[in-house]
Amino acid sequence: MTLIPWKNKRSNGHSGEFAPLTELRTEMDRLFDSFVRDPWGSLSEGFGVQRAWGPTIDIAEVDQEVVVRAEVPGIDPKDLEITVSGNRLTLAGEKKEHSEKQENDYYHTESRFGLFRRTLELPAGVDPEQVSAEHSHGVVTIRLKKSQAAAHKIEVKSV
Repeated sequence: MTLIPWKNKRSNGHSGEFAPLTELRTEMDRLFDSFVRDPWGSLSEGFGVQRAWGPTIDIAEVDQEVVVRAEVPGIDPKDLEITVSGNRLTLAGEKKEHSEKQENDYYHTESRFGLFRRTLELPAGVDPEQVSAEHSHGVVTIRLKKSQAAAHKIEVKSV
């Protein structure tokens, strides 16, 4: 969103002494646009503030089940909580990561931690009683069986 009426900034006819001001305006417009789209994303990264982490998720629906895969590198399976309530699947947990490296002439330590929660809307027909989860190599795979309720035809009676 730009507050100044739009002009083609690349061929705006300004040259010479106005070129630095035009570049400044272009950069300010770009920063304002990115701030409106993601208020703290682009600005906070430049000040050493990290954004909240959340696992990336893939969902696939096949004939008999819905498969959800979430990347949770460095998270112990005992720190994961998976719940199904109604037509919602919630994956929550805590990331605790600490690395430390000490060489001859330097020392480096870094910690990343925080809670996360992702809630997904499930397609109709998923049986909340038949859910299984496996953790392998930093990926948790959740399998949700579809209910076997068969559709049946209803006879319409004339009265």
